[in-house]
Amino acid sequence: MLEHGGRLREAAARYDIPLAGWLDLSTGINPQGWPVPPLPPEVWQRLPEEGDGLEEAAAVYYGNANLLPAAGAQAAIQWLPTLLPRAAVACISPLYSEHPLAWQRAGHKVRFLQNALLPRALAAATPYVLLCNPNNPSADQHPRAVVIEAAAQLRQRGGWLIVDEAFVDPTPELSVTPLAGTAAAPNLIVLRSLGKFFGLAGARVGFVFAGRELLDRLAEALGPWRVSGPARAVARLALQDDAWQAVARQRLVADGERLRQLLTPFGEVKATALFATLNSPHAGELHDYLAGRGIFSRRFEQQPLLRCGLPGIEADWQRLATALNDWKPA
Repeated sequence: MLEHGGRLREAAARYDIPLAGWLDLSTGINPQGWPVPPLPPEVWQRLPEEGDGLEEAAAVYYGNANLLPAAGAQAAIQWLPTLLPRAAVACISPLYSEHPLAWQRAGHKVRFLQNALLPRALAAATPYVLLCNPNNPSADQHPRAVVIEAAAQLRQRGGWLIVDEAFVDPTPELSVTPLAGTAAAPNLIVLRSLGKFFGLAGARVGFVFAGRELLDRLAEALGPWRVSGPARAVARLALQDDAWQAVARQRLVADGERLRQLLTPFGEVKATALFATLNSPHAGELHDYLAGRGIFSRRFEQQPLLRCGLPGIEADWQRLATALNDWKPA
């Protein structure tokens, strides 16, 4: 099993700091997530059913009805490679590590292109190109027009473009979700999730956008009741809450910039609206220093990267700022 952010209990034991004493910035999840209301009893008592309005709400929010709900984007990440012919896939890396692992397990040959621009990935001439946009963990962003052109070029040679847009919700102008599986881009597959922007990671709700034939095969592979009844109810309501979404986008964009400025004195920093990533030879040292003060960030062992999510309240912002101001690299 790969390691991910949010493993706070392990950090508490390692650094001998009680759970209640931690500020967890390791995940990139909106710390002020959508406020879940009380749910009607029937969503707990009945098996989940389609026709409850979730698919329709998702089609409106994402601008595309070519969709399939799943238990988070992770379920699709694991199954999609098994449904496509074995071949080579170019991954713009570093990226969310579950992606290459799933492709390798399914028998594909993975080519890692470090910090590559999308045109370089196309030049690799692989049938599949996979990217995260915005990228996790580097925070790099690929312009929408470039992604659309990449899908068109891959289509000409019979290839597929797979885009993970888990962090795109605060900046919808980057998204290519509306095109996935349409006549304009039948070879485009997009993964979305309610975990990050909506702060509903525990609900395990995601969507796959692709052509109908591939979605039907994926539905068969995933089986019935892919998303629980309570999770379907919460997801539908969140997707329909336009007012909350507008306020959250504005706040997150401002908070992402604030976080970027906090980290800038310590190295090269790139940021999304949900996290900032520091590239520095001192990344590991800073991670340990912050952890010693009960602030949990995400360190990446194979690159000198430190990813930091957003504090949720002003006191947490001040706690992080004070710790950073006090740090003196060795």
